[in-house]
Amino acid sequence: LEEIWEKSSRMGLALSYLFLPCRKMPEREDDYLTPATRLLEKRRELAEVEQALLAQKEVNPMKMESLQQRQKELQHKEGQFKEAIFKFDKFLKDNDSKRSRALHKVSEQRKQVVQKAVEAMRLRQEIARLLVERDRLQRRLPLYLGSREAMAEKQAQLQQYLEQSNNEIMQLNNQLAVLQAQQEQARAKVHQWESKWTEIQNTAAKKTLQLGQIKMATLNLFQLVTKQMKLQVDVPLEDTETQLDTVQLCMLDLADILADLRKVDPAPAIQPSPAAAS
Repeated sequence: LEEIWEKSSRMGLALSYLFLPCRKMPEREDDYLTPATRLLEKRRELAEVEQALLAQKEVNPMKMESLQQRQKELQHKEGQFKEAIFKFDKFLKDNDSKRSRALHKVSEQRKQVVQKAVEAMRLRQEIARLLVERDRLQRRLPLYLGSREAMAEKQAQLQQYLEQSNNEIMQLNNQLAVLQAQQEQARAKVHQWESKWTEIQNTAAKKTLQLGQIKMATLNLFQLVTKQMKLQVDVPLEDTETQLDTVQLCMLDLADILADLRKVDPAPAIQPSPAAAS
């Protein structure tokens, strides 16, 4: 994307002069023209181009300065765009990693909550069973008066076990409350990251639309140049970089031709008419 933007900005000025309104060049007949005739034809074409350029400058003398200022602005925006793309990519990666970690944490906490709830249920059932056992033993207590010491020991053990079970249940309830609070916080974070992710996807869609517009403009420019220069180039529609390279080569070839013609026989400066100057 940066290369496409850079090449489009760099060639914008050259293209404005390439397609100035002028008389269409005749079809080339190199097989039937002598070298002298070809040279005269090139001089005539160069004179027409220079005349058109001078007329364009006289009509709007601020155009060149405006184009130069526009080029500086585009170069500045290009740097800002590169920095924004870099930050945007880093932001996407960071948010995706944080979202994955948050989802994993929520999943682990849900598993812990389920495990603690199952353990608490098991302990409640065990306490209920022990209470039933205690009642049964108390009902049979008169039958075991001769074993009071043993019964007292068993009862003490049962009481101790009940106290330990109650303590474990309290701890599990506390842990369950903490895990539920953490789960709510994690859900809030997941909702927040999902909102940010939606915003990121919307921004990415806008950037993708801008890229598509740039590619479409590049394709139109490529087709216009190849048609104007009568070139037969087999370039895929999706190969935007090659299209820009082809346009750049055409601009360079045209500049070289103009430079060679000026070296052979520089055309005299054409004075604009009073009507054009007004």
